[in-house]
Amino acid sequence: MAVTGWLESLRTAEKTALLQDGRRKVHYLFPDGKEMAEEYDEKTGELLVRKWRVKSTLGALSQWQTEPIFMRKDTKMSFQWRIRNLPYPKDVYSVCVDQKERCITVRTTNKKYYKRFSIPDLDRYQLPLDDALLSFAHANCTLIISYQKPKEVLVAESELQKELKKVKTAHSSDGDCKTQ
Repeated sequence: MAVTGWLESLRTAEKTALLQDGRRKVHYLFPDGKEMAEEYDEKTGELLVRKWRVKSTLGALSQWQTEPIFMRKDTKMSFQWRIRNLPYPKDVYSVCVDQKERCITVRTTNKKYYKRFSIPDLDRYQLPLDDALLSFAHANCTLIISYQKPKEVLVAESELQKELKKVKTAHSSDGDCKTQ
């Protein structure tokens, strides 16, 4: 579906909203009978949960299906990804490096979730992926995947921070931001 088509679907859907426990909860009822429920953090506007429900051919409502949310949140020492809304225990997940495709693969033994993603930072530095640097944890329905940054990346990021300190910073009252 094109972006404009999706936006139009959202506009034409019947919507109700509720503020509760620091979350903005929005329920959409689409003309075709599908339902979508979203929860946003009230302060940041960040999407926390998105669920879908459809009617069967006989008109009965199905169970809510939660959409996993995949995001990257790096730390100083590691590249980190979080996949929210994955309710299975830690031993169901398999997280490994695919050397041939230069990516990380996440899968569940129950075949309910599968994802492959690359680490563009390592591609830019032309560094190999190392299984020993990969780890993962699971808590609060969130799978947290960490890849420890190689020494070369840490040194390069440190040099970049030194370089950025030399750049003159414009303030909002300065008007146009000019590049140096």
